This record gives sequence, structure tokens and C-alpha cells, in this order.
Amino acid sequence: MPADFSGTWNLLSSDNFEGYMLALGVDFATRKIAKLLKPQKVIEQNGDSFTIHTYSSLRNYLVTFKVGEEFDEDNKGLDNRKCKSLVTWDNDRLTCVQKGEKKNRGWTHWIEGDKLHLEMFCEGQVCKQTFQRA
Repeated sequence: MPADFSGTWNLLSSDNFEGYMLALGVDFATRKIAKLLKPQKVIEQNGDSFTIHTYSSLRNYLVTFKVGEEFDEDNKGLDNRKCKSLVTWDNDRLTCVQKGEKKNRGWTHWIEGDKLHLEMFCEGQVCKQTFQRA
């Protein structure tokens, strides 16, 4: 049985977020502001269907998907690129591969204890974030 990601999660730590944003082509001013943010994720999971809201004082982002079904993702407000995304289960981890302008792009979410981990990757840059259940 896959993990249950449902809940509200607050950012505890972020490593190499600027390097990841640089790989995405995010402009200088946005990178400097985004590094200071402490986003909150609200994840709603119903079986293999997910809604993930990411809230911050700069921008909010919403993605809805079903595991195993490719979907069009519009990263408006992030790096403003569109891509084809496919999220799959890798044991208890959610892994997303994003096909588009940027190569080797995607993310992995998993839970250990009361912490949610997120690794985002793009063109060789990896950002590791840890969230605490609220």
C-alpha cells in the first residue's frame, strides 16, 4: 500500500534551491526573493489522485494529477514553462518525470516519520527540501 501524503506540510530546510532555479532559467530577482520564502504544501490524496497546493507570500502553485497518467503541466508562476509530466509510484515514493524544454527535469516526494522530503532536479542540479507536518 503506497504512503499517505495527505496533510499540511511546512518547509524546514532547503538545500541548493538557487542552483535548481538557475538551471530552470529563473531570473536573478525572483531567485533572491524565492530563497527567502518558507512555503507550505497542502496535499490532498485520494488513492492515486493528488492535489498539491504550494503556498508562499510570493506565489501559489496548484498541481492536480493521477499517478500513472501523463498530463500537461503549466508551471506558470514558477519558471513559466509547459511540460508533459508523468508521476509514478517507486515503492512509497512519488516520482515525476517532466518532459519539455529542460532536460532531466522532475521531482521525488517521500515521507520518513513526520517529515516530507522533496528532491527537485533539472539539468544536473538537485534541490533537497524537507517539510514538517503541521
